[in-house]
Amino acid sequence: MADRRRINPPLRPTTAPIFIHPANTPPPEPPHRTRPPNEIRKIFLQTGLTPSASGSAYLELEPSPRTATDFLFNSSSSLKITCTVHGPRPLPRSVPFSPHLLLSANVKFVPFASWERRGYIRDASERDLAVHVETALRGLLISERWPKSGVDVVITVLEGEDDGSLRLGGDDARKEEVGLSGWGLMSVLSGCITVTSAAIADAGIDCVDLVSGGVAGIVRQRRSGALEEENGDGEAQIVLDPCPSEHASLVAVCVVGYLQSRDEITEIWTRGDLGRVSSEPSTERLGLEGLMDRAVEAAVWSRAVLEQALRDSVEFKSQKQAFAEAPGRAKRKESG
Repeated sequence: MADRRRINPPLRPTTAPIFIHPANTPPPEPPHRTRPPNEIRKIFLQTGLTPSASGSAYLELEPSPRTATDFLFNSSSSLKITCTVHGPRPLPRSVPFSPHLLLSANVKFVPFASWERRGYIRDASERDLAVHVETALRGLLISERWPKSGVDVVITVLEGEDDGSLRLGGDDARKEEVGLSGWGLMSVLSGCITVTSAAIADAGIDCVDLVSGGVAGIVRQRRSGALEEENGDGEAQIVLDPCPSEHASLVAVCVVGYLQSRDEITEIWTRGDLGRVSSEPSTERLGLEGLMDRAVEAAVWSRAVLEQALRDSVEFKSQKQAFAEAPGRAKRKESG
């Protein structure tokens, strides 16, 4: 009788397949931006995917277009994030009294989320993202209505934004030289802010508004007017929702958490060398204010997707409740 509790190995020794790149096939090329500078990637957002949580949401960005030289692996970059909200729930008796709601955010990349495999223990970048998410949410919640209560926000990044390692073959020194290392975290933070706002609204927690994340960056153009080449010595230009794998040279990037109805910014994070491009002649403002304005514009586009996702969620819940109450109404009519 076979043992069904364990997975038996093959009876004969096996050899793992080795894939060799064909000699006549050119090496894989990184994707290039095909979107206009003022257009963001398409966003898929849905709430209520985790029944055991008070609120949940899933966000996915449209992947970069695949190149014709893809071989055995996908050179495109995408972003997939899930968020669950647990609470509000009473704090333990050992915790001192707090008249406000205590917020705790936890951001974790799954080991296969990025090009380089991540560990199971949270690193410094994940802790930094959690701090930025908490800062963006503190201006959103009406914490006075939940004294001595806490809410836990758990964000899981299933697929992170590529930071350009595919273009440079994983050379960390070269990535630092051209300024590509770590740019993917900016888009991840923008997505975390948007998906967390949707999960909190799905949990029914009182908020002053919906916060949406937006990101904008300064990239280099070619002299001919197309997007930048590897040397990155062209004209600087601000683009919405930059994908690091699509650009050879990123000068600066700005992420904001924006409350549209109140016209407030709850979180801002900038990275790069703005002083190098602020004095260059250009048709648009390349300083911090111009970059912030374009990041807010990207947040407004994300806000439209967020509102539509929550509207669809409310309609689905109302239809589900009406369908559940229909048999009871029929029984009351028969008895009456």
